[in-house]
Amino acid sequence: MDTESPDAKPGNAPEWSVSDLSGALKRTLEDAFGFVRVRGEISGYRGPVGSGHVYFSLKDANAKIDAVIWKGVFGRLKTKPQEGLEVIATGKITTFAGKSSYQIIIDSIEPAGIGALMALLEERRRRLAAEGLFSEERKQLIPYLPRVIGVVTSPTGAVIRDILHRLEDRFPRHVLVWPVRVQGESSAAEVAAAINGFNALPEGGAIPRPDVIIVARGGGPLEDLMGFNEEIVVRAAAASLIPLVSAVGHETDITLIDHAADLRSPTPTGAAEKVVPVRAELMAAVADLSRRQAGAMRRLSDRRRSDLRALARALPGPEAVLSGPRQRFDLAGTRLAPALARNARVHEQQLGLASQRLARHSPLLRLATARKDIERLSRAMAVARDTLLRRERDRIARAEDRTGALAGSLRSAFARTLQRRRDRLDSVWTLAASLGPNAVLARGYALVRDEAGVLVREVGQARPGQALNVQVADGRFGAVVAGSGEVPPRQVRPARRESPKAGQGDLF
Repeated sequence: MDTESPDAKPGNAPEWSVSDLSGALKRTLEDAFGFVRVRGEISGYRGPVGSGHVYFSLKDANAKIDAVIWKGVFGRLKTKPQEGLEVIATGKITTFAGKSSYQIIIDSIEPAGIGALMALLEERRRRLAAEGLFSEERKQLIPYLPRVIGVVTSPTGAVIRDILHRLEDRFPRHVLVWPVRVQGESSAAEVAAAINGFNALPEGGAIPRPDVIIVARGGGPLEDLMGFNEEIVVRAAAASLIPLVSAVGHETDITLIDHAADLRSPTPTGAAEKVVPVRAELMAAVADLSRRQAGAMRRLSDRRRSDLRALARALPGPEAVLSGPRQRFDLAGTRLAPALARNARVHEQQLGLASQRLARHSPLLRLATARKDIERLSRAMAVARDTLLRRERDRIARAEDRTGALAGSLRSAFARTLQRRRDRLDSVWTLAASLGPNAVLARGYALVRDEAGVLVREVGQARPGQALNVQVADGRFGAVVAGSGEVPPRQVRPARRESPKAGQGDLF
């Protein structure tokens, strides 16, 4: 098969710079995969780096893709990445030109199905149960008629209203509400702090100490209830000295706080029923309507939030603009410390070599050596100076003898040359006088000029009555042109005569 000659000219394909080609690939990928959902197992997760960003990989049995979560997005995630956890990541595909690779910029993470999340919770449940936090021996009895009831829940949700209504219907009691977030990143820490805060209240203080605590939240998907499965909440519930009732979710919703609580209620209203003796049918209907209204509001809010998120994806966010610089900054940050160490080692080696060279070339030693060389050269220069002076004196004496002889010859030669030049100059002056205009005028010729001093060379230049100036050998005189003014026929000048002497022509 023929191969192309190395001297062949390139075709019409355009030339790309590396930056232009990387930019074109980035735009192509982001346009084609601006919104994707990827299912895979988290690999290489080490937590946020110094800048707060998170870098890891998603893999399956046959492939792996790099993943990035920016600092602001990581703080809003409901489900945090964990090594080996199978998740569904939502985001967009882009490129990182610094490593010639593609990656997914993640906006949200959710466990890959209930099975994966349940496996995670089951592992945590077994570990806490092994510590004895769920033991029945540790559980306390609920007081039959508490004077003060502490409620840990959201102050704006339907749960607190349900509890208050149910308590009012069955048996009005004094209620202390500790407001917390029941969903989101900070939910677990706030719930644990509320439980510990109620236990820290002194008996007989300005704020009455509750006789029972209800930790309540409405129902929802398992992902929304993950705050009540966190280890910090479970440990706070198990360590509570005040009897604690767990009322998280609906009857089918099981969270880890239910195992650590002294009593589990299937619903928040059920918790209100369990801590006071009587229940009214009317308040049950009101609570049901309240739950339905809260569910409708949540669904409407979720739908509006989804619509807003869909519209926001069409707009380029600051993460998209700063993604490349952020990664380049992180990459440069990881390379900076090793580079500084290498640079310090190189300069340290160079300094050591320079110190060794300076030790071998001491300035005092070099100065002593230079002084000896100068003294040796001075002595040699003195000897050479005396020798050169002696030779120059001899050469000058011989030159003076030759100069005297040459001076006499030069004077006689100059006198002869001067006489020859004087004879030649006299002959030239004689020739110049014979050829000058005065000699010609002396032979009877004249120069005729008009009023402007222009020579009149032809008859046709003179007009009757015109004043002329005539120059002869011994002076000038004026003349006036006479005659009819007719121009005589032009005379043919006689042929120029040959000069009898060679090398000098006739002037006329």
